[in-house]
Amino acid sequence: MPELKESLGHKYLQATKCAREAKDGQAPPAIQRTERWKTYPEAEVVELPRAWPQQGADLLSLLQQRRSQRSFVAESISLEELALLLWASQGITGQAGSYLFRTAPSAGALYPMETYLASQRVEGLAPGIYHFDVQGFRLERLSVLPPGQPLAEACLGQSFLAQAPVNFIWTAIFRRNMAKYGHRGLRYILLDAGHICQNLLLAAGFLGLGGCPVAAFFDEEVNGLLGVDGQEESVLYLASLGRKG
Repeated sequence: MPELKESLGHKYLQATKCAREAKDGQAPPAIQRTERWKTYPEAEVVELPRAWPQQGADLLSLLQQRRSQRSFVAESISLEELALLLWASQGITGQAGSYLFRTAPSAGALYPMETYLASQRVEGLAPGIYHFDVQGFRLERLSVLPPGQPLAEACLGQSFLAQAPVNFIWTAIFRRNMAKYGHRGLRYILLDAGHICQNLLLAAGFLGLGGCPVAAFFDEEVNGLLGVDGQEESVLYLASLGRKG
C-alpha cells in the first residue's frame, strides 16, 4: 500500500529522521534567528492579575514545579505507580459508540500513538521492552534484554536514559490518522504526542517523580529496539522517569 509513503507528511518524516552515519557533518539549514518575545508596542495593554484562585492549587503547583529531570536515584518505582502513569497518559476514560476516549485528546478520536516501555527497575516487572495494551490495560513483554544502555546509545548517548527506572517510548501508526486526514494528518499526530507527554509529566509530578522528554534519537535504532518498521509505524518521542537524584 504505497499511498501512505506518497503523502507529504510521510515524506517529511522520512526526510527528517536522524541517522548515525549521517550525523557527522550534517549542518542545519542557515535560518536566521529571530526575537524570543513578540509584543505589539502600539496596542492597548491590559495587566493581568498574578493571584490565582485556590481551587485546583495542587495542579497549579505541579505546573509551577515542572522541570526536565536528567538525574535519577538508583531506586525502583512501583508497579502501581507505573499503572497510574500509563493511565494518566493514555488511559480510557469514556465511550461513545465504538470510540473509546482517553485522558489525552486526539483528532477524530483516532489515537495513532502507541506506548512502549523500556523497563529496568519497576517492582514486580522484569526488565525488558513492553507494549502497553490500552484496551486491556496490560503490558505485553516484547524483549527480555535489559534495555537501558542500548536505548541510551540510540538516543545520541544520553546516559540518563540508562539510569532511569523506566523510559516511555511513543510511536505513531500513521495510517490510523492519515487515512482520514491525509497530508495534514502528521500535524495532528505530532500534537497527540505533545498532549500525551504533558499528561505523563504532570502525573509524574503528582507521584513525586521526575521526568525528561527526549526527541534526540537515531530513529531506526530506536525502531529496531521496538521491532517496528519505521514506515507504517515509527518512533516520535520518548520520556525518562524516575525518582529525583
